[in-house]
Amino acid sequence: MSSSPKAQPGTRRPVLYWASAVTAAALIVVPAWMLIGNPAVLRGHPLLPALLAVAAVVGILWGFMLWRGRRELRRRSTVRAVGAWVGRVAVLALVAMLAWLNPFAYQAGSAAVATAPEVSVTESATAITMSPAGSAVTQGLVFYPGARVEARAYADILKPAVDAGFLVVILKTPLNLSLLDGNQARAAMEEHPGVTTWTVGGHSLGGVSASSFALSNLEVSGLLLYASYPLDSLRERAGLQVLSISGTEDGLSTPAKIDASKELLPADATFFAVQGGNHAFFGSYGPQPGDHEPTVTRQAAQAQISTATVEFLRQVQAR
Repeated sequence: MSSSPKAQPGTRRPVLYWASAVTAAALIVVPAWMLIGNPAVLRGHPLLPALLAVAAVVGILWGFMLWRGRRELRRRSTVRAVGAWVGRVAVLALVAMLAWLNPFAYQAGSAAVATAPEVSVTESATAITMSPAGSAVTQGLVFYPGARVEARAYADILKPAVDAGFLVVILKTPLNLSLLDGNQARAAMEEHPGVTTWTVGGHSLGGVSASSFALSNLEVSGLLLYASYPLDSLRERAGLQVLSISGTEDGLSTPAKIDASKELLPADATFFAVQGGNHAFFGSYGPQPGDHEPTVTRQAAQAQISTATVEFLRQVQAR
């Protein structure tokens, strides 16, 4: 049998070869950029760094195979060539999606509050738990972060609730997308059997998940929405107390969307608007694409949000 034809010096390599090289490089460079350049990746749910590591390994193996076969010229049929191009485009689309998942990292600012000695903070692979140290806690809040936002970004704005005597669990959601595990609050609640009154809450997409969880779990007494609204009606959900906090300069969960959500929430739901606040002010992670410019400082807006949150949690009654 004859051996595969070898590339002679000066032979131009097919375009598909260089497309493969670019694709393999993208599988290596993008995960490395995210893992090394963004500390929020490794601090978050382990699913994202695991996917990035797998992508990088695949890219390295692919690159090695290309290097070993660099002297070989492969002739492909039209069907196989089209399939090869489609496969490489699909891989590049996957890489682009991984890059899009790069989370907004926590940014400590003027609104940040140092953790006091009387506050206990524990962090696991799937949650950040803050509780008043040395005292029995009977009321708690499980909080879903917004899409692609690091869980730590909500620690500052929710810490006043811990200072007021409430347990706060901030979830680390898979790929920083709460809809991938909407029932994640269940595990957090089961880990704290001493808490008898639960509120679930969330920011933006996280609020959607919190709303769905509150709808199907009747033991939940309160729903806290940060710049968010439900997809399904909670109008007939008995015994659910709701607070919706929004910003008048929010470019994503706009005032019009918040106003429209009133028909989906219980008739006695409370609405509070932070004048001049925008979408990104509900966490500490910097500006967000698509948002509007605020007309109030982040510190002033977050003080209002934290105060309204504490007052609401104090009003939530056990079912």
